[in-house]
Amino acid sequence: MDNNMIFIITVLLYLGSVLLLYKIFGKNGLFAFAVFATLLGNIAVCKCVDIFGLSTTAGNVLYASTFLVTDILSEKYGKKEAARAVAYSFSMMLLWMIGTQMILLFTPNANDFIDGSMQAVFALAPRITLASLAGFVLSQNLDVFLYHFIWGKTGNGRSMLWLRNNGSTLTSQAVDTVIFTTLAFWGVYPAGVFFSILITTYLFKALVALLDTPFMYLARKIVPLNEAEENKKVSVNPQVRNSEV
Repeated sequence: MDNNMIFIITVLLYLGSVLLLYKIFGKNGLFAFAVFATLLGNIAVCKCVDIFGLSTTAGNVLYASTFLVTDILSEKYGKKEAARAVAYSFSMMLLWMIGTQMILLFTPNANDFIDGSMQAVFALAPRITLASLAGFVLSQNLDVFLYHFIWGKTGNGRSMLWLRNNGSTLTSQAVDTVIFTTLAFWGVYPAGVFFSILITTYLFKALVALLDTPFMYLARKIVPLNEAEENKKVSVNPQVRNSEV
């Protein structure tokens, strides 16, 4: 299977997984996916690949999918819940960076066969993770701010959902790409390769942002199973909600 097909499959897999986890687990599913995508993205971004003839990294879809998460949270639950997803992901990335470095401190014994591979991957973890932390926090908070700024200017109707979704995501992903790519890869690759990765990384993130628009419209219609059950209880006995508070 070539890289182009793998890219298409991963876009559908990750964006579809966001909706599936949201349907099954509600907000918690979105929080879980945000953490998963940022952690795996820190590993995947170390791998350079060619997609549609352009040099980029394997982590673009993972990072881009986290913007769908915060946009759904902004749309359905407000700014506070979107900011919570950013805080959860930030905390887990920081802990992941510390954890990987602690693993490397252990001296392998004679039976070990994987330390060399872990050294190759995790040795980059501090730089990659710090770059990811800086880009993620700034861009995701910008995304949440812009989403609600556009919302305030255009209203929260379904007809303008595409504008607040794409307007906030395309802008914030440009910020994320510049910050992350510069901090993570400047000096690691030759200048020509670096700028190629910078440009193509944004192009692929922008493509995913445009492709996630239908998923955003679907998410607006989804009622998570736990919320549907809660609504059913309340409709049968309005006093249930008061008794659970």
